[in-house]
Amino acid sequence: MKNTKQKILNVSLDLFSIYGFEATSMSKIANTIGIRKASLYSHFESKQAILNEIIDEILEYYDKKSNFVNTDWNTVDVPENVDEIVKKIQEQIQFILHDPYISKARKMLVIEQFNNPILSKLQTKQNYIDVLNYFTEFIQLLIQKDILIEEDATIMASQFCLPITVWINLCDREPERENEVMEQICKHIEQFFKVYKKG
Repeated sequence: MKNTKQKILNVSLDLFSIYGFEATSMSKIANTIGIRKASLYSHFESKQAILNEIIDEILEYYDKKSNFVNTDWNTVDVPENVDEIVKKIQEQIQFILHDPYISKARKMLVIEQFNNPILSKLQTKQNYIDVLNYFTEFIQLLIQKDILIEEDATIMASQFCLPITVWINLCDREPERENEVMEQICKHIEQFFKVYKKG
């Protein structure tokens, strides 16, 4: 019973990430799993109920796995040279692009951001607010450590992370360009430190 319920959630996320929530019917979910539609309703009363549970799972998974929430900057070992920072950022991007759950959830949010107000807010939180807050605190710490010059940390963080967000979206659309994107990100970070590095 529990396995069937989880399979419904997994298949639904697969379909939502390809076709979107609105375009995916309960019949499509049932047919993809290979069960009767009536069996689907014995686990979930509606497609919205499936989506609600997927959202709960996304938030729980995101809180556990993402570097962009609940970071205690007093305990983080912050890399202090460009090569280490490039490596850390590239590792996080690889995770974002290739973790199947995070990748599918992000694609679903992109598709549904203009159709569903709840998913729109979640998209803004996960892909803008949390990311910008994380990098603002990261930049502030580098300023405190006298690694970067003192300027507006939020603007610096925007310059640092928002182009990377655009490149991640590009990789979602055109995965064959991932190597090119990784090279661009490396050059981008190096350029950022040339502009803002202290001394």
